[in-house]
Amino acid sequence: MSIVKINVLTVPAEQREVLEKRFASRAGAVENSDGFEWFELLRPVEGTDQYLVYTRWRDEAAFQAWMEGPMKSAHQGGGERPKPAASGSEVWSFEVVQQAAPPTTTA
Repeated sequence: MSIVKINVLTVPAEQREVLEKRFASRAGAVENSDGFEWFELLRPVEGTDQYLVYTRWRDEAAFQAWMEGPMKSAHQGGGERPKPAASGSEVWSFEVVQQAAPPTTTA
């Protein structure tokens, strides 16, 4: 089964819009990577300043290949880099052991 990586980003209230715009402008940055299955940016609703960046991958090797290739290149771009929107970050790793989806309907 797949693996899930969740990047937990601590984002001060004044930086939320900046973070969301940066993620919106990265469209396609991960979607075409071999082994990529899913992405979601989750905004906190109450009680925390932590955004969750959820990605699902075919396996650990696919995730590591993306980390060492496209992701590394994107974060080492030339020129002056803007100040990070997040004040902290940690990555949680999980293996998918069960999953469910709604039944498909036939018309």
